[in-house]
Amino acid sequence: MSKSESSSSHGRLIAVVVAAALVIVLALLSAFIWPGWALNKTSVSAASPKSTEAPTTPSIKAKPLPGDASQLLKAMPDSVLNFARTEAVPSASWTGASPIEEYTLTYSTGNVAQDIRVIVAQWSGTDGAKGQYDALAAAMTGQELGTGSVKVSGNVTGSYSVKADPANAKNAVALWQNDTVVFQAVGPKDSVERFYQKFPL
Repeated sequence: MSKSESSSSHGRLIAVVVAAALVIVLALLSAFIWPGWALNKTSVSAASPKSTEAPTTPSIKAKPLPGDASQLLKAMPDSVLNFARTEAVPSASWTGASPIEEYTLTYSTGNVAQDIRVIVAQWSGTDGAKGQYDALAAAMTGQELGTGSVKVSGNVTGSYSVKADPANAKNAVALWQNDTVVFQAVGPKDSVERFYQKFPL
């Protein structure tokens, strides 16, 4: 082999080595700097949803019901998701519709700004409850957030309607009838939308 051929082979070898080195450097840059596919990002992305998930158990205790509580009042849950019942008092908001009994309950997370107020009343028959539900539903004028039928064991026992509160854009009103009982929940929109869906009655 002549000197010129040897020099040419040596030059090609250097060029191959330099090219290989560049490929390795670029691969490392791609893997660990941009876009960083080799970095372990699983723990960060897996942890993110947990931090935004709303709690499902209350951090405060429910207030005991009075000893002479009616069967309707006793049927009201101590807690719904992270809301605990902190008040249950007789009320007269729907007296004009002649319910047998009526109460106003407060469900709270401990943060008063997130409180949900629930009015519950019972009638002697389904017609009375449906009449009150229909009247209240017709008076709801906010943006519709949900509507449908209430079902128990596959049977339709009433209806529900959820709308934004026109008096306060941050709030919502959930109204539902289940057989002889009518419920109305008012509070922060996000809380109400979670709350009414998990209310057991």
